[in-house]
Amino acid sequence: MCWSAQADAVAGGLVAVAGVACLVRAHRAGRPERLPLAALPLVLGMHQLIEALVWLGTDGGLPDGLAGAARTAWAVVALPLLPVLVPAAVWCATEGPRRRLLAALTLLGAVVAAPLAVAIGSHPVGATVHGHTLGYAVGIPYPALLLAGYLLVTVGSLLVSGDRLLGRLGLLTGAGAAACALLWHLAFVSTWCALAALTSLLLLQWAGHRPPGRPAPAEDRAR
Repeated sequence: MCWSAQADAVAGGLVAVAGVACLVRAHRAGRPERLPLAALPLVLGMHQLIEALVWLGTDGGLPDGLAGAARTAWAVVALPLLPVLVPAAVWCATEGPRRRLLAALTLLGAVVAAPLAVAIGSHPVGATVHGHTLGYAVGIPYPALLLAGYLLVTVGSLLVSGDRLLGRLGLLTGAGAAACALLWHLAFVSTWCALAALTSLLLLQWAGHRPPGRPAPAEDRAR
């Protein structure tokens, strides 16, 4: 895939539409506890649309102020937001003893997110084109340690959820992280977020799934 402003705009639009469908399916299935995680494709789709603006900014197609705002908005979603949102949303959707582990991962996600947020607030976010990818410069302290914690809480929470579809999503995003690190080291976060956006389409099936024996919502039974 050749990543560009156009590619990010198309992919982001498709994923965002799927995200709206995820929310609708979770609501119709009577699963309000799934709504936070069902919103993830919408968040990631909008994230790709923001990156389309970042691409335009690198080409001089946006005013400096708007280009800088797009880079900052992209970094906020990619760095401090996702390590809190993902484990917290999986926690909301999970029942039983696994919730304790997911609560711990959510707390760890907040610990990881704090220095990332401080770095974004303290330094201007830069973006550089590397072939057909974007590399971001944020000035993150202890990057290897924070990256390990970041992947632990985002990928790990999906893997320990106990849900087959969420586990599959965790495996895909984990494998994608390894591939992106090997193939696009200078643009790891950008390429992994793009992959996560595409693989999050699995949530469209998950959002409306009802466990065996769980009754349908009253409005569905009335039809």
